Amino acid sequence: MNYFAHGRHFVDEPYLLAGSALPDWLSVIDRRLRLRTRHVGPLADSDDPRVASLARGVLRHLRDDRWFHETRAFAEVSLGLSAAVRSVAPQDDSFRPSFLGHVLLELLLDAELIAEDPDRLVGYYRTCERIDARFVADTVSRVLDRSAEPLTTWIPRFSQEGFLWDYSEDEKLCYRLNQVMRRVGLAKLPDSFIDILPDARREVRRRKAELLTGG
Repeated sequence: MNYFAHGRHFVDEPYLLAGSALPDWLSVIDRRLRLRTRHVGPLADSDDPRVASLARGVLRHLRDDRWFHETRAFAEVSLGLSAAVRSVAPQDDSFRPSFLGHVLLELLLDAELIAEDPDRLVGYYRTCERIDARFVADTVSRVLDRSAEPLTTWIPRFSQEGFLWDYSEDEKLCYRLNQVMRRVGLAKLPDSFIDILPDARREVRRRKAELLTGG
């Protein structure tokens, strides 16, 4: 799952929403910073309501990812998307096609959910603007005993850029995926990658109910 799939139920609750995004935010700023259930589980009953909400949001993210990645629909759709990537990059013997199959599925699922209810994404970003980034960074730093200082600038940037809107347009989606490629040290997408996106969107749309329920 990606940001909107994780956080769409929390558009009126800033720290639940922040918790639902935190594992992915941390993977952007420093992939060595990983929140586990053992880190946040004890905080779910904190006397500080912001800490408790943050912890519950992280726990929801971790729980959702576990069941989502175990569904038959996830395995089948991501495998099909990986094959489509290989069809436009046949000389690519790296792990990029399989990585892209996974990531592309999640971004296209977000695109489908956003298309269903764009006003909810407006609310999502408005709620992001209410998050105290310093508080989140300090809480994560304390829990992991490592600095999460970059969150203080990344969270406002995440809100301002609004890149989740870009997932609905093929060219903008390719731009965002190339940002991911650079971040993880993989080669830029071939120009022909955009040609697989219409069919990819249709397949994710067709399997959406299964992807969201595990059916």
